Amino acid sequence: MSLEVRTVTESEFPDWSRALDTGFLNPPVGVDEVIAERLAHGDLNRTRGAFDQGRCVATFRSFAQELTVVGGAVLPADAVTNVSVSPTHRRRGLLGRMMAADLTAAKERGDAVATLISAEYPIYGRYGFGPAAGVAEWAIDVPRTGLDPRWSGPVDGGRIDLADAADVRKLGPELYERLRLRQPGATDRDERWWQINTGEAPTGRPWVEPFHAVYRSASGEVEGLATYTADDQWGDGKQPKNTASVRKLIAVSPRAERALWQFLCSIDWITTVRTGFRAPDDLLPHFLPDPRAARIVTQADFLWVRILDAVRALEARTYAVPGTVVLDIHDRAELAGGRFRLEAGPDGASCVTTTESPDLVLDVRELGALYLGDESVLRLVALGAVSEERPGAAAVAERLFRTPRRPWCPDVF
Repeated sequence: MSLEVRTVTESEFPDWSRALDTGFLNPPVGVDEVIAERLAHGDLNRTRGAFDQGRCVATFRSFAQELTVVGGAVLPADAVTNVSVSPTHRRRGLLGRMMAADLTAAKERGDAVATLISAEYPIYGRYGFGPAAGVAEWAIDVPRTGLDPRWSGPVDGGRIDLADAADVRKLGPELYERLRLRQPGATDRDERWWQINTGEAPTGRPWVEPFHAVYRSASGEVEGLATYTADDQWGDGKQPKNTASVRKLIAVSPRAERALWQFLCSIDWITTVRTGFRAPDDLLPHFLPDPRAARIVTQADFLWVRILDAVRALEARTYAVPGTVVLDIHDRAELAGGRFRLEAGPDGASCVTTTESPDLVLDVRELGALYLGDESVLRLVALGAVSEERPGAAAVAERLFRTPRRPWCPDVF
């Protein structure tokens, strides 16, 4: 039976949307308004499907994205999303065919990297993606924190104000731009992102209106924003046991972060705060007098990166110390492989092809994992994922690639 993989036409898009919902275990009966929104804000040239006798049985979409790398540079990225294969058509190579077509087009378009958020770990390494930034989530036991229950506002001269969705759409984009241009692993947010995340654009899911809190410094500058919801749980003794669940918390200064977390822990009736996905080395626990009050409930990989242009990617970021290393990069898709001499330092890097003997041999997957500074070259050598051809080369590369703070991607896409 022949399975056709190709881009999707406008008339086929409702069927593609049905297949997408099926793959993500959502009701397979599409809402016209949601289908129209998806179509209006997607690019059919980057929307692929697999078809069996005219019926869509697998979905794939990509879109233009910007990725912040170490040092603050921004790279054009091919963001992969909406990947699904119907349960009746698994193990037939459909994802591989869609992925190959998309990555080839991205390479030709000039994208330096591809990105995705992986729902399952084992899938994407075989396509050259590596886990480049992780996340952690904490549950804060508010009574154990040691914070002053009489707290009524920041003591640094700043203030916290409640806001509505319109305020967030007005204040949020500029604040986030300031954050993402200094945060390796962060991606850009367009206007539609703000519409979706403030309930202005339909998503097909029930919308629960959240609370928003804005931190302003003593000079009146917006430095932080938290969005959260709360449940309604009471114990047998008529005691509140409510949980505040943070959807997003962004800040451009530690004082704004500290104030917003303390604000969330000070809300009447709230006994637990769920932080949402944060960087694995987030400062949060140490804002609390008793850091043990913040218990990790999730710790996992999150943002995956696939290098498409090794020279551009390696030259775009900065490196902790001066150093030189020759990398032999294997890429079975023949998109970013080759042997490269990387001369790098805090001010930038030069990367050129070379015939010199390699110092390290690695797959493009491992390069993606190392790229934002989260993974350790020495760990990968110990695991057998990177081969050290010259004694001491792994230690040199370790000092080059690793970063003092871990990368973080604040968003699912």
